[in-house]
Amino acid sequence: MSVYNRLLHEKGFRLLGGILGAALMASAINLFIVPQGFYAGGAYGLCQVVRTLLVTRVGLSLPFDLAGLLYLLVNLPMFYLAYRGLGRTFFVKATIVTVCNSIFSALIPSPATPIIEDALTSCLIGGIGVGFAAGLVLSCGCSTGGLDILGLYLSKKDPKFTVGRFCICFNVCLYTLCFILFNATTAIYSAIYNILNNLFLDRLHQQNVNVELLIFTKKNDPELPRFIMDKLDRGVTYWTAHGAYTGDEVQVLCVCLSKYEVGTLQQVMQEIDPKAFFIVQEGIRTGGNYRRHLN
Repeated sequence: MSVYNRLLHEKGFRLLGGILGAALMASAINLFIVPQGFYAGGAYGLCQVVRTLLVTRVGLSLPFDLAGLLYLLVNLPMFYLAYRGLGRTFFVKATIVTVCNSIFSALIPSPATPIIEDALTSCLIGGIGVGFAAGLVLSCGCSTGGLDILGLYLSKKDPKFTVGRFCICFNVCLYTLCFILFNATTAIYSAIYNILNNLFLDRLHQQNVNVELLIFTKKNDPELPRFIMDKLDRGVTYWTAHGAYTGDEVQVLCVCLSKYEVGTLQQVMQEIDPKAFFIVQEGIRTGGNYRRHLN
């Protein structure tokens, strides 16, 4: 199994993957976005605005980026929501990764002058870097806090509530504030960065794309269903069928899971029965007792 798949699917590595994603996210923001004077979206972006006001208008000077500390303080009530509404495992992982993200954001130095002079190129590279990092964090069942936790909590309370719309509305208000406090260039380029970030995140993050997998195998081995139930924490339905051409008896396994889990299952399936094959149907709708994995 590749290192990337281990980071996504093995419990011992998933927290490590979340921390790695938090480090990459803080690095991309501090190296490419902050030197240009632009602002990230969400709660961290608001903390950056408050940091700028304290530094430029109050004269506060610290040897680290105050936005990282402010972000940690903002997330204290979010940790409570995660514990109450999203489960203990998710709470522990989200807390660890968010604390690490805040520390990285505070300590990773930002260059005095932009690494890349062109503002649009900086937005592109920073957006791709943050989008990749956020996708890694979410795919590892972790969170860097902020609007992620609040949005997930509110969506569980009200089925009509959508995290996406909530984040968009918040960022519209945030960049309007940037326009009023700073200038149009800062607000526009910050919004461009945020859009690129979310577009890349949507391409990478497959955790909420549900698929139906049908596995056809002639090997009646309980190891594969056991792996699906124990390692992926998914239910399995199977039945006996017959090939129309050969008349041979085959076992058909049906499982619904997230798209990002398919790669791991495929590798295990090939190890157990190299002659087995599968059919994937993407974008299915699920309901009832189907569980979306947060951890």
